[in-house]
Amino acid sequence: MQGPGASRGRGQAPAGTHTLGRSGVLLLTYTLAALELTCLFMQFSFLPYLSRRLGLDSVAFGYLQTAFGLLQLLGGPMFGRFADQRGARAAFTVSFLASSATFLLLAAACSPALPSVVLLFASRLPAPLMHTLPAAQMVITDLSAPEERPAALSRLGLCFGVGTILGSLLGGTLSAACGMQCPAFVGLVANLLGATVSVTCIPTSTKGASAHVQAEPPGGPRASVFDLKAISRVLLQPGVLPVFLVKVISSFPSGLFMVMFSIICMDFFQLEAAQTGYLMSFLGVLLMVIQGLVIGRLSSHFSEATLLQASVLLFSVVGLAMAQMSNVFHFCLLMPGLVFSLCTLNVVTDSMLTKAVSAADTGTMLGLCASVQPLTRTLGPTLGGFLYRSFGVHVFGHVQFAVNLLVFLVLWRRPMPQKMEKVR
Repeated sequence: MQGPGASRGRGQAPAGTHTLGRSGVLLLTYTLAALELTCLFMQFSFLPYLSRRLGLDSVAFGYLQTAFGLLQLLGGPMFGRFADQRGARAAFTVSFLASSATFLLLAAACSPALPSVVLLFASRLPAPLMHTLPAAQMVITDLSAPEERPAALSRLGLCFGVGTILGSLLGGTLSAACGMQCPAFVGLVANLLGATVSVTCIPTSTKGASAHVQAEPPGGPRASVFDLKAISRVLLQPGVLPVFLVKVISSFPSGLFMVMFSIICMDFFQLEAAQTGYLMSFLGVLLMVIQGLVIGRLSSHFSEATLLQASVLLFSVVGLAMAQMSNVFHFCLLMPGLVFSLCTLNVVTDSMLTKAVSAADTGTMLGLCASVQPLTRTLGPTLGGFLYRSFGVHVFGHVQFAVNLLVFLVLWRRPMPQKMEKVR
């Protein structure tokens, strides 16, 4: 199939890679992604305690999470188009500056002399522009050949692992030793450093010349970043919508569980904050090993359609086991399967979707993919809280089993076309 991605050449030299070269740009991209994820998980580790110190109850904290998820949901596709039009350097720089503003507002919220609750909610406002990970995925997609793409994208798992472990440990350690303002200031400095490195070292654009021709047709006006028709056009291209729906539907039940994970750790597993940190560190190690080392090797031996079916089936099996778990030890036994399913689903669908669109639209497509998790964070606190209060923790396992079993049956009857994987 010669789809829209067919016009992209293999090994095409991106515009503006200047002195670093392809491998240098890729290494810097992974480093910046790890930096941003470390700051993000550091924020997640101390934000609940800051909210509690400011007098917010669980309902108000849920509103805070929902606001962040909704703003990221709305900003993801727009940011993707911005990255396609303005290039990698602008995308990274804007994202790091937005994250810097968030940490600055969080640091101000720690001051008793300022309206702390207002500043805490205001710290969610830069969320539509905080999309460093989709920017990194766009660069990796632009600089990797189609057959190398699953392995290249899976290496972001190492960044996730580093971010989960370092961010969780730094957030808890710094806030306990130096106060809540300390991790906020550290995050501010780290993001300003990321913005500086982005301006000075990231190429203006990582897309080849053919992509620029597609993005800016001669004599035609440039479409706006906020052009919803252009975003919809990307989603409605042949082969895109079915894969995207599988990505959304299959990951949603596990996303609900993860949204409620901190509450489940406290209420169901009866864990202290330090023990929860250890559990998150274990999750980070699994992310590093599975996404960073395992999935790339599997992608060289099995087709993407096969890996997609396997991840959905394993999701269903893990969900059935989650419905029977009774303590944190049982959950630890299930975590490798859960992480493998989630990582495989994300890597494979991202790879398939970026192959199905033109080089000029990879940022937009990855921006849409980046909206899946914010969608869960938007709906999760309300829906997950209702399910947890009404039916208990085991309902998440039942929902995950049922939903993914149905998705697997659909994929079994109507598998994704293999030709999607061979657009060049």
